[in-house]
Amino acid sequence: MTIRVLLADDQALLRSAFRVLVDSEPDMRVVGEAPDGARAVELARAERPDVVLMDIRMPGTDGLAATCAITADPDLSGVRIVMLTTFEVDEYVVQSLRAGASGFLGKGAEPEELLGAIRIAHAGEALLSPAATKGLIATFLAQGPHDDGTGAADGGAGARSERLAALTAREREVLVLVAGGLSNDEIAHRLDVSPLTVKTHVNRTMAKLGARDRAQLVVTAYESGLVRPRGE
Repeated sequence: MTIRVLLADDQALLRSAFRVLVDSEPDMRVVGEAPDGARAVELARAERPDVVLMDIRMPGTDGLAATCAITADPDLSGVRIVMLTTFEVDEYVVQSLRAGASGFLGKGAEPEELLGAIRIAHAGEALLSPAATKGLIATFLAQGPHDDGTGAADGGAGARSERLAALTAREREVLVLVAGGLSNDEIAHRLDVSPLTVKTHVNRTMAKLGARDRAQLVVTAYESGLVRPRGE
């Protein structure tokens, strides 16, 4: 299976370097390049890529707005977005995860890290850059209800808390471990069950919580209060 990749960055030289890198892999192919967020959304709808490498900061429509547009489109539910950022300690990172991105990576990442990020996102896993710890993410998520810019707090956290009631005790346990960054194999070892059983629990949990992927499970676990940042 070939992973179809869309590149969105306002730097043409960087897009060129990414294209050469991605196209050099036998299991990947670049299907389009966008210099801004608006074009990225257009190409996502036209090309239906598997993964979008999306720069957070671009002129005009930025990566965050483009991510929101893509994840809000039901026809693009299979598109995974990896945010690219120069500064990994950035509140935009958390806003991106809230918007539906699968994770993020620093632009200074090694080529193998970038290629690995594409494969991880395509597989539906949560991608958190090693330079940005889960503790940092948790701190941002614990800052309070998300402000949508209108002055009204986002009621999403309350809705997520209500949906947690639909989870079984085992699903809640698995959700806590997913939020801790554990893989299916690690969770299976911790709970003394098979990885396939864990995968089933994760899939059911995502369905009940309306999560696109594991990254959204991490966000939900913190915003609902099921998991607390260390030190609280």
